Amino acid sequence: MEAEGLDWLLVPLHQLVSWGAAGAMVFGGVVPYIPQYRDIRRTQNAEGFSTYVCLVLLVANILRILFWFGRHFESPLLWQSIVMILTMLLMLKLCTEVRVANELNVKRRFFAAADTKDEEIKVPPRRSYLDFDPHHFWHWSSFGDYVQCVLAFTGVAGYVTYLSIDSALFVETLGFLAVLTEAMLGVPQLYRNYRHQSTEGMSIKMVLMWTSGDTFKTAYFLLNGAPLQFSVCGLLQVLVDLAILGQAYVFARHPQKPVPHVAHPASAKAL
Repeated sequence: MEAEGLDWLLVPLHQLVSWGAAGAMVFGGVVPYIPQYRDIRRTQNAEGFSTYVCLVLLVANILRILFWFGRHFESPLLWQSIVMILTMLLMLKLCTEVRVANELNVKRRFFAAADTKDEEIKVPPRRSYLDFDPHHFWHWSSFGDYVQCVLAFTGVAGYVTYLSIDSALFVETLGFLAVLTEAMLGVPQLYRNYRHQSTEGMSIKMVLMWTSGDTFKTAYFLLNGAPLQFSVCGLLQVLVDLAILGQAYVFARHPQKPVPHVAHPASAKAL
């Protein structure tokens, strides 16, 4: 009788904890970007936030969604990718608007080739997916160009996935590439710190948020039987986070020559 009473209490409690963990997985990844978004809007300065962060996360989460069609995994992980894609598009939109507003005398740059005369009189240029400017890749002046690029990549990757969906090797490789791309997000920061022998301009609080989020995510993968790729790359993310924290400790004890100051450090990362 007593056991039945405990079951009546524990079952809803377990369900509530499961819902909480799923909600944390879905929305936890975007939390670090909320203060970054608000800061950019308040200061109208996006120089400290690298839009390559958005590029990496867009690629990683698009590949993860395609991986789901070949091998279904936990629904919260799928919704996490959708929410992250929408968040990165919002970040790109804000950064593009701020950058264009601050570059009044800079020639507008577009995803596809455009006629110079049309640009000067601000007539919408004719765009072609066959004529890229590699020097300005991912530094365009129109948010629509980023959307076109994302749609083009999604279309090509989706078509290849459709043709190869029956290949177990392709599906597993796709999943590995998806999570590996996201796992490598902290590597540029790690390399920058090593090259400058300093962590000046890097938010320690943000790195601690990375570490706690990646640890939670990895534990979620292991406990819920996610595909092996997720767990391995989650552990790799935690190791990269710890390495960055180790750099902060070492360089604080043995400071080197100062590096150029950055007003708004690009310290945003997915959980």
